[in-house]
Amino acid sequence: MDDDEELEALRRRKLEEMQRSLAEQQIVQERQRQIEAERARRQQILRQILDPEARERLANVRLVRPDLADSVENQLIQLASMGRINRVLTDADIRQLLERLSENKRETHIERRSK
Repeated sequence: MDDDEELEALRRRKLEEMQRSLAEQQIVQERQRQIEAERARRQQILRQILDPEARERLANVRLVRPDLADSVENQLIQLASMGRINRVLTDADIRQLLERLSENKRETHIERRSK
């Protein structure tokens, strides 16, 4: 192989690598757009079914227990999509739902032994 052929092969590989990288970046960006669209859709539904205090309560729960907040949001969104929520939920409604969910959890208590 002479220098021109080697240089051309190197350029071709570099171009293919750049094209793959660009395609991967576009896939990642598209996925991020989908995630943001889904997040916006969820927030829109929650704004429709929760009053401001209830949304604030759920945001506070998210700070401490993100898994619980996700669970509550998923349940609320599912109920709303099924048409089973026919009014705006209040902070008291969310507190009641959280209490019912926490009743189902068994609290783990670890005691320190004295020697």
